Amino acid sequence: MKNTDIVLNHKLFNEKLNKIENDEETRIFCKHDFSHLMDVARICYILSLEQNLKIDKDLIYVTALLHDLGRADEIDTGINHNILSQNIANEILQDLDFDEKSKSRIINAIKNHRTDADNPDKFVEIFYKADKLSRMCFRCKARKQCNWSDEKKNDTVIY
Repeated sequence: MKNTDIVLNHKLFNEKLNKIENDEETRIFCKHDFSHLMDVARICYILSLEQNLKIDKDLIYVTALLHDLGRADEIDTGINHNILSQNIANEILQDLDFDEKSKSRIINAIKNHRTDADNPDKFVEIFYKADKLSRMCFRCKARKQCNWSDEKKNDTVIY
C-alpha cells in the first residue's frame, strides 16, 4: 500500500495526528488517535469485501488516516473538522499517486463522514458506517455522559 506508507511518513499527517493525540490525552470520550483511524480503515475494508465493492485497499486506508486530521485545528478555528480535514487531505494528496477520480472519492468520503445522507458513491456510505462502528460504546467508561443517543451506541462487537 504505497500511498498509505507515504501518508504514515508524511510530515503534515504526523504533525496533525500528534497534536490530536496530545490534545485528547485526557479526553474521556472516544479518541481520534491512530487506533481509531486504523479501526475505521479495517472495518471499511471488511465492509467493502462483504459487499463485493472492489474498492482499492490503499484508497480506503488513506481515507481513514486523513478523515479526522482537522480535529487538530477545530477548536482553534471554530470550523468543523470534516471541512478542515478536507483541506489537509487535499494538501497531502498532492504527494500521493492517486488519479483525480480516486482523490475526489477520498475527499467526498472525508467531507461526508459525519452524515449518513444518501450519496451515489457506495464508498461514502460504508466509510460513514465504519467510522461509527469503530466505537466500542459497550466498554466506554463515559457512556452515560456521551451525547450519542442509545440507538446510535454500539452495544456489541460487529467487526
